[in-house]
Amino acid sequence: MMRSPRELVGGRPEATFPLTFDGRELPAQEGQSIAAVLWAAGVLAWRTTREGAAPRGAFCGIGACYDCLVTVNGRPNQRACLVPARPGDSVTTQEGTGHADLAV
Repeated sequence: MMRSPRELVGGRPEATFPLTFDGRELPAQEGQSIAAVLWAAGVLAWRTTREGAAPRGAFCGIGACYDCLVTVNGRPNQRACLVPARPGDSVTTQEGTGHADLAV
């Protein structure tokens, strides 16, 4: 029988609130990071590299590697593993540096 970590510690589901990721509404819980919300929704990549547009998602999970960068409420270069999800957040895939308006 497979049990979730929440079941192992006797936790109960918390109320959820919505945030959007690339226009798709996702349920989030208080205390979850944006990376955790994306993982729970089955999203594994939410950034592309500057060169080659290779997909990236969470790698280290502690904010050291910067692979998990997203744009949150219009602010690029936010580390999804460190930023707490908040009701109404608008999260978008970050392409390259996240500053498309500065591209030459």
